[in-house]
Amino acid sequence: MLDYRYIKENLESVVENVKRRKVKADPLLVVRLYDERNDHLHRIEELRKKRNENASKMKVKLPDKERKLLVEEGKRLKESIATEEEVLFEIERKLYEEALKIPNMTHPEAPVGEGEGDNVEIKRWGEIPSFSFKPKDHVQIGKELDLVDFDTATKVSGQKFYYLKNEAVILELALVRYALDILSGEGFTVTITPDIAKDEIAQGIGFNPRGEESNIYRIEGTDTCLVGTAEITLGGYYSKEILDPSTLPIKMAGLSHCFRREAGAAGQFSKGLYRVHQFTKVEMFIYCHPSKSDEMHKYLLDIEEKVFQGLGIAYRIVDTCTGELGGPAYRKFDIEAWMPGRGENGDWGEVTSASNCTDYQARRLGVRFKENGKRRFVHMLNGTAIAVSRALLALLENYQREDGSVGIPEALIPYTGFSEIGHSRS
Repeated sequence: MLDYRYIKENLESVVENVKRRKVKADPLLVVRLYDERNDHLHRIEELRKKRNENASKMKVKLPDKERKLLVEEGKRLKESIATEEEVLFEIERKLYEEALKIPNMTHPEAPVGEGEGDNVEIKRWGEIPSFSFKPKDHVQIGKELDLVDFDTATKVSGQKFYYLKNEAVILELALVRYALDILSGEGFTVTITPDIAKDEIAQGIGFNPRGEESNIYRIEGTDTCLVGTAEITLGGYYSKEILDPSTLPIKMAGLSHCFRREAGAAGQFSKGLYRVHQFTKVEMFIYCHPSKSDEMHKYLLDIEEKVFQGLGIAYRIVDTCTGELGGPAYRKFDIEAWMPGRGENGDWGEVTSASNCTDYQARRLGVRFKENGKRRFVHMLNGTAIAVSRALLALLENYQREDGSVGIPEALIPYTGFSEIGHSRS
């Protein structure tokens, strides 16, 4: 979240940022509540000062009448403080609730816009494959090669779930190990994170664990939820801690399942593996000094490129516009891979994102470091190393062959033990 004083002192900029981000938030209300909160804090401080003065007077020997008056005054002051504290508690609750709605400030170079069409392409890599036949989409390929079963999963679990089968199982594990090996080589601490997090951690990261608008599953009767991404569990790892600045940047990678309530709008661009309720993902997360977050943001993007260049899949990078940025993100880059089965002639589809969230999440979670005797909030960044379901989609569609088989990228063969799917089956 943004610092209350920052909102007050930069109100015009914050209001304009809220408009550009297309969110429902009221910075003016936050400032009003912040001023009310400060007024009540001052009143409580004055009342406590008077109570202390009153108590000091009672330490000396006094006539009974005077002592009785002081005792009555002490009771009155105690009740007044209790009343003011109740009012203050409610103001602070409302203040925090309203401040949570205000998004992070936006990088000055981020494109201003409302939807995906306003994202700006900044780079392309690789050649879009040319087929001598009409390419199939991954749903058809998965069914013909007995790799993905959506129908049975719908019967057992509901829509937007799936069974992976046969070589697709090995391919998922290969993608995970491939990504983890790259990250280990970059000095990331690799982890398998819990698939459950406390509501306060999810909220601190920027996810709303409650209400109809929530995108994640809450666990009934608890204060926990299923994670929508390991960003939640990695971001909560150092919550309420003061880090040694000499340890920064801290680079972590987390393997987890991801659970999303809303699988997206119906339609060909959301079908199959592209939008599902559960998938496997390797997430990157960095805690760094504020002066290094732009550098670390580029670093995360470089790793994402390395992953997909190794897979030999053409992609483009887009700078996400203000209306598409999530609340915590200061700036976000997406990698969109070429998906031959998307639409009539193929199209780009998002496979990774990399976000610089500055100190927005750290302020909520209380992750700080000490420098020159002062405590400061770290900057926190996250990026997708591999979202397996979408990577599988891209692999099946880009490496399909006219005879119905699918090739395997050379980088994955050491992990799979096979170089194609289709011909090698007995």
